[in-house]
Amino acid sequence: MWGRIACAWAVAFATLHFYWALGGDWGLRVSAGPLAEERPGWFVAVGLWGVGALCLVGGVLGWLLTRPHPRGLAGRVVKALGWGVCAVLLVRGIAVEVLLLTNSAGQEIDVSPEQRLWTLLLWNPWFLVGGLVFGLAARGAGRSKGARSGTA
Repeated sequence: MWGRIACAWAVAFATLHFYWALGGDWGLRVSAGPLAEERPGWFVAVGLWGVGALCLVGGVLGWLLTRPHPRGLAGRVVKALGWGVCAVLLVRGIAVEVLLLTNSAGQEIDVSPEQRLWTLLLWNPWFLVGGLVFGLAARGAGRSKGARSGTA
């Protein structure tokens, strides 16, 4: 189940980034600040299309975490990648929360009060949820259905 949820989480984020890359703007201003208005080429290519593609890779990984895995190297690699995504999302979510709550970056970053609020209450919690879901999916990866339900 957790792998399916991880897949859906990643595909939802990919869809949002592709929507933004195609010119949509709902939620982008409070997510990206001034970059949303300027939309420089590198931001659209890397920050929107690139992140969207990376999220689709995460979706495939979530799907793979639901599949029965071979006991060998392939199964260990998929599980390790799941734990890696878990760690990256959790570290990113926690680090940004701490930076915004403590104002550790000071005036070095240009974050509006609206952007700070939406990041703290909406965007960042989704990174934390994604990290937890990928961690739960990695934890359960490769187990047989009998092992999950407590039967032989």
